[in-house]
Amino acid sequence: MPRRRFRMGLLEKFARRATVWTGSSWAFALAVLIIVAWAITGPMFSYSDTWQLVINTGTTIVTFLMVFLIQRAQNKDSIAIHLKLNELVAAVEGASNRLINVEEMAEDDVAVLKRYYNKLVELARQDANLTECHSIEEAAHRHSAKHGRRRPGKNGKVGTAIEQAAGKAGPDLPMPVGESGPGRS
Repeated sequence: MPRRRFRMGLLEKFARRATVWTGSSWAFALAVLIIVAWAITGPMFSYSDTWQLVINTGTTIVTFLMVFLIQRAQNKDSIAIHLKLNELVAAVEGASNRLINVEEMAEDDVAVLKRYYNKLVELARQDANLTECHSIEEAAHRHSAKHGRRRPGKNGKVGTAIEQAAGKAGPDLPMPVGESGPGRS
């Protein structure tokens, strides 16, 4: 199978190189040198408005450009990290696929997931060894097995641990499409 080559456009190459260079020690040294040179020339220009305008204009332009450069770098880094985490979640047997692309969910759905994991923490704190539980369902199952009971939800039905942790049961929980598969919850 031929190996796919990744090609960057001219603008992307420039932005990448600019990001790497502006984050370097040399860029910082250059910035310090410019400020020192500007300060030294102050007496020569009698600290005039023009002398001040030069540094103000220069720093404003650099700041404006750096905002976009930094945002571009953070966006790319964030996407790469999410893709790597998605791969780990998808690859680990027993991991919940609910977490794949969680960053794309609505804030209310993310809050529901946070409540699930808060419930996991509660269950883990009841155990002597905090590292035993791997998922909410597994934690609830182990916890119920240890205590010989399974508590019904608020509506009297016995739902999944996630549904009970969220305080609701049913199919309205946020789940990405294609959530099925062996070993998947």
